[in-house]
Formats: sequence, structure tokens, C-alpha cells
Amino acid sequence: MMLEINGLHAGYLKGSQVLDGLSMKIGKGESVAILGRNGMGKTTLMRTLTGHLKPTAGSIRFAGADIAGKPPYRIARAGIGYVPQGRDIFSDFTVEENLRMGVLGKPGLGSTVPDLAFELFPILAERRNQRAGTMSGGQQQQLAIMRALLGKPDLLILDEPSEGIQPSIVHDIGTTLRRYADTHGLTILLVEQNLDLVNLLAHHALFMENGTIVERVDDIARLQTDADLINRYLTV
Repeated sequence: MMLEINGLHAGYLKGSQVLDGLSMKIGKGESVAILGRNGMGKTTLMRTLTGHLKPTAGSIRFAGADIAGKPPYRIARAGIGYVPQGRDIFSDFTVEENLRMGVLGKPGLGSTVPDLAFELFPILAERRNQRAGTMSGGQQQQLAIMRALLGKPDLLILDEPSEGIQPSIVHDIGTTLRRYADTHGLTILLVEQNLDLVNLLAHHALFMENGTIVERVDDIARLQTDADLINRYLTV
């Protein structure tokens, strides 16, 4: 099992829990989407998995090792890549300088940007020397994803990657990631509201309510056809 979470509790204020005994599993090479209304704890889960928020109870095992409460750099080195909501690129750095951040500090990866970075998303080659802050949202998202992939993660976590991006670019990102994941055996955990992107990327979907997983869907096509399912968990 690539990722196994049992009885996870976490929150931001003492005595106040956002995650309420959450449990889930992801196998190696699987792509899993987490869906739910705003405020249900999805981003809190991502922050807890990546070490930006310490759990108050429960366990997180990644590739057999306990990572609960470890600092973010330790979790990254263990093999988890993270693209947060908002992307967190370095606006004043060039595209190439941003990409270099993906390999710096990772044992065995050196300090130069490999050619793969400019092959997977060709726009990055065109904008190689451009300041990242002057690019469109879709181009910045491709940069953020590529920066995470350069660290050669076993698990890639994406928090709302389609936010603020035009549909054609979202589709390109989805198909590129699906192809990369299939080729490299990458495991993906995706938090997303865009059902088209979920349909492109995910093998399974988990619905989240009030800090816990309440339903699993193995037939991703249901997200396009089952109106009751969508109304139950996504309609405000």
C-alpha cells in the first residue's frame, strides 16, 4: 500500500478538530480524487499529509513508514510531491530558476534542470527565461506541477489544480499527467471540484464530509451520470 491513513484527527485551534477520524488507503500507481463541498477538510488533509499541520491523533503510513507529524522537508524527501492550492511559485524567479527548486536538496538529483522539464510541458521551454509571475495561471500551474515532478515523487498531491485555469489548459494538464503517471507508475492524490479533470485523472473518488470519508466511488463514470450522487455531496 502506497498510502494508508487510519483514524486521523487534525485541526487549527486547540480543542477544535477539522479532520475527524479520517481513514483511507491508496495503492501504488492509483489515482484517487477527493471530492466534497468547501469547508469539509480537504485542504486540511493535504496540509496534514505534507507536514504543514501536525495531526492530534491517528496514523499516516507512506510506503510502509510512519510520516505523521514529520517536517515537510522530510516528507518531501520520502517521496511525496505537493502542488498546493495557489501554486506557490516564486514570482520573481524565471521558469528555469523555479524548476531548479524542484531538484535542489534532493539526494542524487544534482542542481541542474533535466530536459524532461521542458518536454512534458513545452510552454516551459518557450518561457524558460521569463519571470514566472508574468505568466498566465495555466502556465504557472504547469510550472508548479513540473517543479514537483522533478523531485521524482512516488506520490503527487494536487490541491485544486484547475482553479482559475481555462478548460483547454485543464484538459492538457490532465492528459499529460495521466500519460506521465501511467508511464512512471506515479500515484496521485487529487483534491478537485472540476469533474472533467477528475474523470481524466482518477481511478477512484472519495467523498468527504465533516472531516471524514463518507463514500467511495470506483466507477468514475458515475460522476458524469449520477445526479443524486453529485447533489448529495457537491451541491450547495
